Amino acid sequence: MDVAFPYRVDARGRTATTPHADHVRDMVELVLFTSPGERVNRPDFGCGLLDLVFAGNSPELAATLEMTARAALQRWLGDLLTVESLTVSADEATLHVRVAYALNATGESHTLTVSGVSGS
Repeated sequence: MDVAFPYRVDARGRTATTPHADHVRDMVELVLFTSPGERVNRPDFGCGLLDLVFAGNSPELAATLEMTARAALQRWLGDLLTVESLTVSADEATLHVRVAYALNATGESHTLTVSGVSGS
């Protein structure tokens, strides 16, 4: 059973579920947006993308985030997906993160793009 995120109750009064592909996409977002130290029982979970919101935007920042995000996705979701590509680009005050991955269970390819404003 793939639980919907954020957690909610469906019309029948049961835990809402979601298709497997959507569940994995939700988990990719969780890894990207969780800061290490934020989870009590998994202090090294996440990649710290939100910590960089007020960091100075630069190509070095993009390269660092690309490496840490790829490592976090492989560590925490490696049994569910294979990262095909992960690119982080710095465009003035905005960071763009694009993750292309394939589901291990079905081989389906998916892409997730996230943009956020960074300091300059």
